[in-house]
Amino acid sequence: MTNPVEVIEGEGAVLITCEHATQSMPEGWSWPEQDKWLIGTHWAYDIGARFLTLELAERMGAGAVLSRFSRMIVDPNRPEDSPTLFRETAEGRQVHLNTTHLTAAERTKRIDGLLRPYHAALDAAVRQSKAQTLLAMHSFTPIYEGKSRDFEVGVLCDLDEALAARLNASLVAGGITAVLNQPYSGKAGLMYSVDRHARQHERASLELEIRQDLAVDPRFRSHLIGLVAEFFQNQDRGRQG
Repeated sequence: MTNPVEVIEGEGAVLITCEHATQSMPEGWSWPEQDKWLIGTHWAYDIGARFLTLELAERMGAGAVLSRFSRMIVDPNRPEDSPTLFRETAEGRQVHLNTTHLTAAERTKRIDGLLRPYHAALDAAVRQSKAQTLLAMHSFTPIYEGKSRDFEVGVLCDLDEALAARLNASLVAGGITAVLNQPYSGKAGLMYSVDRHARQHERASLELEIRQDLAVDPRFRSHLIGLVAEFFQNQDRGRQG
């Protein structure tokens, strides 16, 4: 099996995570024929999130941890007892990868071979990093279940509300249509991965959700990354000062 985790070394003001970086199937797995319609969709991965993560890490000299497997095979942003750890339906259609193809042995293989190594790598990266904030990068579809999402960026938080509010205000001041805890709330357990490791190591945790049509736009990414990098670098300088 190929390594299920991509780790980028760095020591910036944040440590970046990307739980849904790719739609790839690791060595030993493949898309069932009935599920190939999922390829290229937001169900398979967070479109544009990997580009955002890599570009922000390079801009800040930050470390990053990215998954190397599709969220459909097992979702690293869910606890092991989550009913959507292995998603069984999408768009009202059966996901055969996680129904007809998911035996008890296969479930264990995915958890032991993919999920736990991802979290072990992230845990090790947090231990080694001096960054005080863990920042998860995700993206969201502009239309979900028939409802349009017109904002550009969501800033998700649970415990770190003041930090999230400052980042959100900074993005708005920079011309981004940003909102707090949309399209999902960090207080509903929907930033599980970054929150879990931040709490364990007494760091702050935030998640950025970027609309997918903008996440694949190099100009928007560059503008957003500049604002995010400046915000956290200023935060870091203020802490050191």
